[in-house]
Amino acid sequence: MPDLTGNKMTGNTDGAVKGGLAISRRLAWGIVMVCLVAALGAWVFSLQKPAPRQMLGLMSTLPIYWGEVAGMDEMIAGTAQPHWVRSALEQEYQLVPLDTLAGSGGIDSRATIDRVLLAQPRAFSGPENVALDNWVRGGGHVLLFADPMLTSHSRFPIGDRRRPQDVVLLSPILSRWGLELQFDETQPAGERIAQFETIDLPVHLAGTFRKIATVPGARSNCEITAGGLIADCAIGQGRALIIADAAILDQDAGGKAHEKALRALTTRAFSKR
Repeated sequence: MPDLTGNKMTGNTDGAVKGGLAISRRLAWGIVMVCLVAALGAWVFSLQKPAPRQMLGLMSTLPIYWGEVAGMDEMIAGTAQPHWVRSALEQEYQLVPLDTLAGSGGIDSRATIDRVLLAQPRAFSGPENVALDNWVRGGGHVLLFADPMLTSHSRFPIGDRRRPQDVVLLSPILSRWGLELQFDETQPAGERIAQFETIDLPVHLAGTFRKIATVPGARSNCEITAGGLIADCAIGQGRALIIADAAILDQDAGGKAHEKALRALTTRAFSKR
């Protein structure tokens, strides 16, 4: 367009266009840089994000998951003392409490669970014994603490249903796997350290395993080790690592030695060999 003198303002127009293009380029580069920084931040965050934890089924009469509570009021209030075993396990696993091993909610209905911890569990029903045996033979891995004389303290008296199982009652499943749990009443009391491979395992009034013949059609191969304290069994496509004691899980005994031994046992039991 002409100025007041009648001359066209071509020079100023060209400068304005060039300036606008320069601003547009800088703005575009700024947007690109912001996007790159955002993408880099997301990538770094993904590297720092912890890997998803493996699912671990848990059944126990010990107060590992809910704490030792007298009733629903204490459970809801959250006043129960947390168990160190739960804290230790949840560093690596996502715990799934199991009320039953069979039917709806049992391990045979949970395709995402191939590892189970049975810590001084209650006696199993017939269908639960069948479900556990089938699950292990199908490739499941179980770590079982079966204590014939539990020594851990409980606030509940003997006979109270809320008290942990003092004497484990798992003869049907153990015998199916070719094992008999024995207990020497003359052994001295007091905690001692048993050696299992490279694991220092705290035990107290422990039992021992003896191999017996399995029933026809229920083949298993159990190796008795650590002076009879531990049975390491290959059962079908799965495995069972069974300890004839549960003192390592005592709520009042949590410490570095107990945590280290528990971590070593879970690694040993749940490794896919």
